[in-house]
Amino acid sequence: MKKSMVLKGALISALIIFILPFTTSCQTKNQVSVDNDVTKTTDKKIEKLQDLIDKNYIGKIKDEDLEEGIYKGFIEGLDDPYSVYYTEEETKALVEQTSGEYSGIGAVLSQDRDTGVITILQVYEDSPAEEAGLKEGDSFLKVGDTELTSKDDITEVVRLIKGEEGTKVELTVYRNKEKKEFTTTAIRRKIQAKTVTTKMLEDNIGYLAISEFDSVTLDQYKEGLKSLSDQGMKKLIVDLRNNPGGNLDTVTDILDLMLPKGISVCMEDKGGNKKEFKTDEENKFDKPLVVLVNGNSASASEIYAGAIQDFKTGTIIGTTTYGKGVVQQIFDLKDGTSVKLTIAEYFTPKGRNINKKGITPDVECEYQENEKSPEADNQLDKAIEYIKEK
Repeated sequence: MKKSMVLKGALISALIIFILPFTTSCQTKNQVSVDNDVTKTTDKKIEKLQDLIDKNYIGKIKDEDLEEGIYKGFIEGLDDPYSVYYTEEETKALVEQTSGEYSGIGAVLSQDRDTGVITILQVYEDSPAEEAGLKEGDSFLKVGDTELTSKDDITEVVRLIKGEEGTKVELTVYRNKEKKEFTTTAIRRKIQAKTVTTKMLEDNIGYLAISEFDSVTLDQYKEGLKSLSDQGMKKLIVDLRNNPGGNLDTVTDILDLMLPKGISVCMEDKGGNKKEFKTDEENKFDKPLVVLVNGNSASASEIYAGAIQDFKTGTIIGTTTYGKGVVQQIFDLKDGTSVKLTIAEYFTPKGRNINKKGITPDVECEYQENEKSPEADNQLDKAIEYIKEK
């Protein structure tokens, strides 16, 4: 397994890319290095705990589970929501997700940073999730016989939901809009991630929504832009609402299609080493552009929105984004397991650090739910109204 970087808010899948050396420079503030030494008494304390368990614990003891618990707890001690230890099974699932194809139900999930609640952000069209009646906004309570708690990591929940093609998975969710829970069964099958959707709106306004920055997203984005252009697009709305992030290479490659020559994002690691991701003059989007964002637009989505905003090539509309301005790297532990650690900060082209702050839109517009018309979208209406004047 290669070393890799992950940009992720809280998503059903963690997308990994090959990590590049930090060789170029940009103006950012150096991070502070903090050394955390494990005391020599740790081994003795673990031995004491083991002895107490062996002599007194009445439950079934699995040495492998105890060991994995130590490793997971060790990383959890960093108190970083983005740093995670993965077992061998979890690592295999992580690697599988980079292909953009997996056996599952076809839904994008998000985990609330504070409450730990796992909610459906998107249901793929014609997917097992849609056929099972699942909807955006549903919160998971149980997967099979496993009751979920605030301590469950989203990666583990995803592992429970995924499985062999053709097998069934029972899901219990709470439907927030109806304030009730229900149980349904989905039949797993091969899912090709559909990360980009497009449609033509009135007045030759193209609409392109990105659900996540997956390994397949770049080609889908190019195809989407071409399709809209072939239909006579004169203006474009890019919808990044509820997009929790994804692959760093993907978002920087996409920005290279949109921006003039310059820097799309800059990263700085623990040692103060910097890396710039650059755009060239070969491609740039020269039509009126609006980017829609909300509080669930995170990480790679914020890189996209921040670069567009700094270059002033488009207008950001919606609400302040999630605020994830750090990068994770996956380290192969050479025994089938892996660990994801936060290894760098990133900065917008103008040097802004948006971690825990988010991107403030140029035009604020809160989403207003319309019970009489569930399909109504006042934020999209605002974007259309705004871009018509451009």
